[in-house]
Amino acid sequence: MSQLWHEHDGLRLAVSETGAGQPMVFQHGLCGDGKQPAEVFPYDAGWRCLTLECRGHGQSEAGPHEAFSLVAFAADVVSLIEKLRLGPVVLGGISMGAAISTRIAVTRPELVGALVLARPAWLDGARPPNMAPNALVGGLLRRYPPEEARARFEASDIARRLAREGPDNLVSLRSFFSRQPLDVTAELLCRISADGPGVTRREMEALRVPTLVMGNSLDFAHPLEMARELAKTIPGARMVDITSKAVDRELYGKDFRATLAAFLRELG
Repeated sequence: MSQLWHEHDGLRLAVSETGAGQPMVFQHGLCGDGKQPAEVFPYDAGWRCLTLECRGHGQSEAGPHEAFSLVAFAADVVSLIEKLRLGPVVLGGISMGAAISTRIAVTRPELVGALVLARPAWLDGARPPNMAPNALVGGLLRRYPPEEARARFEASDIARRLAREGPDNLVSLRSFFSRQPLDVTAELLCRISADGPGVTRREMEALRVPTLVMGNSLDFAHPLEMARELAKTIPGARMVDITSKAVDRELYGKDFRATLAAFLRELG
């Protein structure tokens, strides 16, 4: 994996690049980084993966916390696509990255040739209920030292529910209590969990690009029903259920890569 740098809005943002061939811009999820898309990218499909690490993620500068938003993150990705003259590009993302990609496809359609929306966590509205666990962790980190915040989270009804309905989500949430810097982590979780992509259902219904939607079960933060609803909303979108990480992490990666590879090969 090589690392490039992109300047936008007064910030130095990291861009990871892996593989060789045609470019796909593939965005990570909340509190993730460039390694997340790289782990599920099919490098034998003749494509390369470019990921802009969003503000406050990976090696990118955070900038002012009040600027953390899906709109700002999308604008940063747009600036990269324009700088590298990639459009119309295959654009996609996992979770938060899917919301960023949807916003760009709606607001800058000339830049997007195809969409990949994996494990979406948003449709068209803000503060979706599935983001409540992230908001809880962010709020606890705002108010308490990390050890006490973690203890309060473990004692919560949400933690007990996730142990049943989203064990992989629970693993991720626990890791946030040690994610540095803690103040950036807290603000990202609070602000992005309360945010939305700023698009309407009607705007998504007007999209006219090849679209792949991937979802999985046993995933509270990324409900399978949400993925299916998103696929129904975008005309002609293909919906594929893949194995959940909570069931078999290795098979999840294998299913993800195979599904994405088939889609990319169809695009040529």
